[in-house]
Amino acid sequence: MGGRRLRGVALVAVGLIAALGVGACSAGGDGGGDSAAPAADRGAGSEQLAEGGADSDQAAPGGTGGADLRVDQRSIIYTGTMQVRVDDVEAAAREATTAVTAAGGFVGADRRSSRAAEARAALTLRVPADRFTAVIDRLAGLGRQERREIRTEDVTEQVVDLDARIATQRARVESARKLLARATSVDELVRLENEVGTRQADLASLEARKRRLADLTALSTITVTFLGQDASTADEEADLGFLAGLGGGWSAFLASARVLLTVLGAVLPFAVVIGVPLWLLLLWRRRVRARRTPPPGPGAMPPPGLGPMPPGPAGPADGPVSAPPPVPAARSGP
Repeated sequence: MGGRRLRGVALVAVGLIAALGVGACSAGGDGGGDSAAPAADRGAGSEQLAEGGADSDQAAPGGTGGADLRVDQRSIIYTGTMQVRVDDVEAAAREATTAVTAAGGFVGADRRSSRAAEARAALTLRVPADRFTAVIDRLAGLGRQERREIRTEDVTEQVVDLDARIATQRARVESARKLLARATSVDELVRLENEVGTRQADLASLEARKRRLADLTALSTITVTFLGQDASTADEEADLGFLAGLGGGWSAFLASARVLLTVLGAVLPFAVVIGVPLWLLLLWRRRVRARRTPPPGPGAMPPPGLGPMPPGPAGPADGPVSAPPPVPAARSGP
């Protein structure tokens, strides 16, 4: 019996050891699989980062592509002013028009003076923003550049603000239209129609401002003045001195006189149509009043403001007239 028990204990111990060994092997296999998966994931992530780095390097060579992209996305208005002295003003103006048309722009204004001594041409050109610099250089090459001024205005914040306000205003218009469709009374219908009209007007104003900014950013403005060899720039400078002040004052006086005559001409028809009948009516009323007023009688009191009337000669109405005193007789001599 003791031997059988010893064999049973030994068998149980062997079974437990075998079971523990199998569990340990399973745990080791599972841990190896889990550690391999993160390694594979890390490898794939490294490959994606590498590909992303390669793409970014291709998109931004030299590490400046991101900055250039941000500049391209901004809304900038370019404005240029130039003065070029040329031998032939007409030929330079034609070449400038041709260059702008070839660049995809157009001529906004054209002012020319063909006098031999003072030949000049002032052109206002609208060109695409991406061709602004090229057109400026082309115009400068038509002669001897005397003056150049380039101004830029960044309106990106204005454009973003307008976009947000336009989106909000459109939502307000839609909500007002939905309320209008559910109106149940005439008063509510009229009130909502006015509200929809007001909101639509505000939306149209915002959209017009957005179109204006889009036009200014898409097409840059160049104002170029071509001067002949003998043309002077005195007209472009401010004149000072007594004669300049006298000329300015005379011009202002003439302008004021023209304005006064214009106002007088506008008022004169009303004065004739209304003033003449009114004057005739007042004159007629004065005559009628004079006829209705009776003349003053003999015993009437003088009108106020006049002094006492001077005494006149006594008449029969004043009583009997006394005889003059007798004159003493002259004595006769002895």
